[in-house]
Amino acid sequence: MPVSAALLKTVPLFATLPDEQLRALLPSVARRSAPRGALVIAAGAPTDSLYIVVTGRLKVMMSDADGKEVILAILGPGEFFGEMGLIDDHPRSASVVAMEPCELLALSARDFRRALAENFDMAMAVMKGLVRRLREADRKISSLALLDVYGRVARLLLDMAEEVDGQKVVTRRLPKQDIAKMVGASREMVSRVMKDLQAGGYIEMRGATIVLRDTIARAE
Repeated sequence: MPVSAALLKTVPLFATLPDEQLRALLPSVARRSAPRGALVIAAGAPTDSLYIVVTGRLKVMMSDADGKEVILAILGPGEFFGEMGLIDDHPRSASVVAMEPCELLALSARDFRRALAENFDMAMAVMKGLVRRLREADRKISSLALLDVYGRVARLLLDMAEEVDGQKVVTRRLPKQDIAKMVGASREMVSRVMKDLQAGGYIEMRGATIVLRDTIARAE
């Protein structure tokens, strides 16, 4: 399907571009689909494009020679990835895999750099995204170093929660195996922690939705 200026306007990264720049950018933006489980980018591959998530979720991950995986982040609509290699000309630092069917926009390296040079607000949006990820990395490092598994799971749930009707709720489906890969623990340990948090009144399970109680902050 063709990319329209109206679609680009819905993407936070492009929202500040003047209409003239948006129209000039349209021929450079490709629309791509990725089925569940598809490898969108591979760690170590040359960096050629910036990707923006239109629909669906993807996981940013790294794995070792034995196939052990660590999930660095989960991305959803409006978020972008692949920009680091476009800025420093290094290969991809991590792999990105679709967790569900996704629709993406892809912008080539040359056009990405041109858009940054021509639009200060877009450059600032990219910088803010990089700073946010750096802060998230700092939090994850301190969590792994200073907190036990209970604290790491509690912090992850708090970080992923949204405000819904005055409550903190994790609405996105979060399999225990993925939680384990994000907090550096086994799936069995995460299952035990989740049961204990539920029994202690820190969380409430409503189907795939997790409601967080105010007391969960103490579990950190």
